[in-house]
Amino acid sequence: MGHGHGHGMPASASGRHVGRLAAAFTVTAVFMVVEVGAGVATGSLALLSDGAHMVTDVLGLGLALTAIMVARRARRSSGQTFGLYRAEVLAALANAVLLFGVAGYVLYEAATRFSSPPDVPGLPVVVVSLLGLAANVVAFLLLRRGASESLNLRGAYLEVIADLVGSLGVLVSGLVTLLFGWRYADPVLGVAIGLFVLPRTWTLARRSLRILFQHAPERVDVEALTGALAELPGVGEVHDVHVWTLTSGMEVASAHLSVGPGCDQSAVLAAAQELLAREYQLEHATVQVENGVTASCRELRW
Repeated sequence: MGHGHGHGMPASASGRHVGRLAAAFTVTAVFMVVEVGAGVATGSLALLSDGAHMVTDVLGLGLALTAIMVARRARRSSGQTFGLYRAEVLAALANAVLLFGVAGYVLYEAATRFSSPPDVPGLPVVVVSLLGLAANVVAFLLLRRGASESLNLRGAYLEVIADLVGSLGVLVSGLVTLLFGWRYADPVLGVAIGLFVLPRTWTLARRSLRILFQHAPERVDVEALTGALAELPGVGEVHDVHVWTLTSGMEVASAHLSVGPGCDQSAVLAAAQELLAREYQLEHATVQVENGVTASCRELRW
């Protein structure tokens, strides 16, 4: 019986950008204090809603940063054979839950204000929104690169984008209030922010749950992969094929290949590993080559 796999687990995609994430966390935390304070002082729903979202940003960025540090420091043991990399996915899901809560709060609060929109001073709102826009642009640039590689960073990045759009909206709201005195600008913006956040939050939550439920990566066609393994010279049957994502950038696979008597198992193993790495970018794959289907494989029904 032969088996094989790539040795060692690479650093997660999130870990390569921990410095940028820490910088974005600092910038966001500083401005959060400014915006929440200004929102309370002016009574602006636009500032308060964006400030509330900024609070979740700080919590979300903090969760993402903590998850990376926990995953980095955790030692693989007999009970943690893959370390704690899934902490990053849990952080991304927690971010999605926070975003859903903020979007719901903003929509509710905006709806209550349509009947009697408050008189909000425009100039303070404009000034604070400009500062917020600058802070969000900095955080956006810090996280943009890592967001394409890590689901954890993607969650933080989506929150920053939502805040960036929110700051632009707050700026427009403040200008409209300042120049035209239209009091509905503030609740209208609240609705716009909520509707912008919701679909992006759903995408993040769905991707996080796919990983936690150990679905195969969306880019991998498991049936096609199984068929490709079955076509390798000497392979008679392929079974127990599993492909899943540990965390963003770390995809894992396992498979059993049945071969006939006298077949060169080492050659089959090497060919299978090469196929998985070349065609499916699955470099950490455990492949078991066996003579016929073992009894244990026949008995399993899950």
